[in-house]
Amino acid sequence: MSRAAWIRFVLVLGLLAGCAALALNKEPTLGLDLKGGVSVTLQTYDSPNGTKANAENTDRTKAVLEQRVNALGLSEPNIVRSGENRIIVELPGVKDADEAADQLGQTAQLTVHPVVAGGITDEKQKPSEKGNEILPSDRPEEGFIEIGPTALEGEDIKGADAGQGQNSTEWVVNVDFSRAGSKKFSDLSAAAMCEQGDKRRIAIVLDDKVISAPEVQGSCGGSIQGGTQITGGFTVDEVNELAALIEGGSLPLEVKPIDVRFAGPTLGEKAIDDSILAGVIGIALTGLFIVAVYRFVGLMATLALASYALLAYAMLIALGSTLTLPGLAGFVLAIGMAIDANVLVFERAREEYAAYPSAGLRRALMVGFNKAWSAIIDSNVTTLLAAGLLFFLGSGPIKGFGVTLTIGVVASMISALIIARVLTEIGVSNKRIAKHPAVTGIGDIGRVRKWLERKNPDLMKGRRNWLALSGVVTVIALSGIFVNGLNLGVEFAGGRVLEYSTQKTVTADDAREALDDAGIDVASVQETDGDKILVRTGTIDGEEAQQVQDAIATVGGTADLERDEKISASFGKELRDRALIAFGVAFLAQLLYLAVRFKWTFGVSAVLAMVHDVAIVVGLFAWLGKPIDGIFLAAAMTIIGLSVNDTVVVFDRVRERWQGSKPTDSFTAQANKAAVETLPRTVNTGLGTMFILAALAIIGGDSLRDFSIALLVGLLVGTYSSVFVATPLVTYLQQKWPMAKEKAEKAKIERDQSGAVV
Repeated sequence: MSRAAWIRFVLVLGLLAGCAALALNKEPTLGLDLKGGVSVTLQTYDSPNGTKANAENTDRTKAVLEQRVNALGLSEPNIVRSGENRIIVELPGVKDADEAADQLGQTAQLTVHPVVAGGITDEKQKPSEKGNEILPSDRPEEGFIEIGPTALEGEDIKGADAGQGQNSTEWVVNVDFSRAGSKKFSDLSAAAMCEQGDKRRIAIVLDDKVISAPEVQGSCGGSIQGGTQITGGFTVDEVNELAALIEGGSLPLEVKPIDVRFAGPTLGEKAIDDSILAGVIGIALTGLFIVAVYRFVGLMATLALASYALLAYAMLIALGSTLTLPGLAGFVLAIGMAIDANVLVFERAREEYAAYPSAGLRRALMVGFNKAWSAIIDSNVTTLLAAGLLFFLGSGPIKGFGVTLTIGVVASMISALIIARVLTEIGVSNKRIAKHPAVTGIGDIGRVRKWLERKNPDLMKGRRNWLALSGVVTVIALSGIFVNGLNLGVEFAGGRVLEYSTQKTVTADDAREALDDAGIDVASVQETDGDKILVRTGTIDGEEAQQVQDAIATVGGTADLERDEKISASFGKELRDRALIAFGVAFLAQLLYLAVRFKWTFGVSAVLAMVHDVAIVVGLFAWLGKPIDGIFLAAAMTIIGLSVNDTVVVFDRVRERWQGSKPTDSFTAQANKAAVETLPRTVNTGLGTMFILAALAIIGGDSLRDFSIALLVGLLVGTYSSVFVATPLVTYLQQKWPMAKEKAEKAKIERDQSGAVV
């Protein structure tokens, strides 16, 4: 073996050792769907005083929210600005989504007032003086209080924190004033000390609600300066909440929750366990399949595939990315990309050894890597385009899927093109193995390829029939949209999703009947894994959500909230629009890339095949009544990547054959040969990826099942369309707008030059 190969081997060992050290010494950041907690997306609006909802003022609002959240002592809160006027707040460990949203959304000016009168029973009572207000009291037993004009505003308060009084175990709230605030509070407290009864109280008001109205302690002639303490027999939770509200003060902008989600930690534990199990089983089955087909080099590729998990995990940690449930699926899916790269290399190496057996196994393998380079790069770049669009155009879990899919694709390329190359090169350089070419897996082109060469099927002879069949299937699939409509998930339609675990097993019919008896109108009720009940409703408030929970508890014994998602209708419409834009941009990006790499006729053919694949999957989900949600969007974007991945491999061979053909050869005949030659790779890659997706569908649980089903169908349809839709289309377009051999020759030279540096 060459010195360069040994150097690459040492570098690979160093890379894996570094990844292992990183993985062992740092924990990943888990998304709320895996760890449990509440996520609230807030929309900022112009304030009544004229403050504009731009990026600068949204950042100021974010800073105030951070003060409020940090004062609550929550573990690892995450608050980020999204766009110019959105703020995403993630609160791990918080269970009450409504309370979190209400607390974050309290936006009115924090003000301090003298109390004019207390114990008012009728809020409609006319105030005793001009400029006074009657507001609900912080003491429910007294009803309402009358407050005077504003004496201090939120900007006059420098800070607030919870503590215990001197020589006391009583919990209090310590409030500090700014210099100007101290002077104002000194005047206010001095006036209160000279009053009697309720007029000795001072009211702190937030969002038109009295959050505290303590009585001032002291005698007439005195005052309070610098800071003060609020007492009242508070619990530690009450003082923390009150301190957070006072500390946070007023938000520069008005905010409104447009997306509220709660996920219980049990969902995360199960999802992680299921995904890990599905990944292990999927990789094991895929490894056995690859070894059975490609023998020794297949074994080496399987070892490289095992290193993929370590690489991807280490990259996730190093980049500080958040791991979400769709992200787990993205990692598992990227294994299929590594399989495809290995299969492409091994099929090319088989061809090379069959043509020049005397040159040896090592040369055949190296030529295989070089010749497969172009198709591997093109197919991975198209998948990365889809992943990038998910990141830039998506949000929440969809953005997370885009990140982890990108990491997974990069890790899979390293696994397939570097680690697998080093291991297989070392292996075939061994003298004992070199003496037995059949054992290596590249000493023979394989039974499927031999059978195809004998039969030499003319697939393009029936190209008109293939396109007609695809057209009919597409129409049948899309008719499901007109017959059943699309079952838009809460992300796109707006509304609320509530999932409960119950003590007793409850069927969807039982739950639906209980809700009907309680007079609660819901959109749908379904059973999920683990004997849980999922309820989809329109827009409802916290009280109505409690009624749903109580109704489920009547038939289930108990009803523990496991998941709560609430999205405004306007936000849902915006997400739908962005999803359509994402698809449009994805198709355009793929078209432009393929037009540059091949010819515009190839790009158009590939894009039409992609539209065909996505349309069939969408139509199938419409017929089955499956939800079209964010997870489905991630699946659909991945189907685009899978579809164009298959098509690029066929087109790469079409271009190569056309360049090397005789002047009298027809393009259609060369396209047919290219499609036939790539069938073994298409079948082997499809089967290898199918093991992964089948494991996800069967073991991955309800949260991953629809995702896996969409991808399985997309994989099957995409495999079909690359040969029977995209290739026939490009042959028809070639007749009208031919691809000159000179252009093909130039493309081949560029491809060979890029492959030579591998």
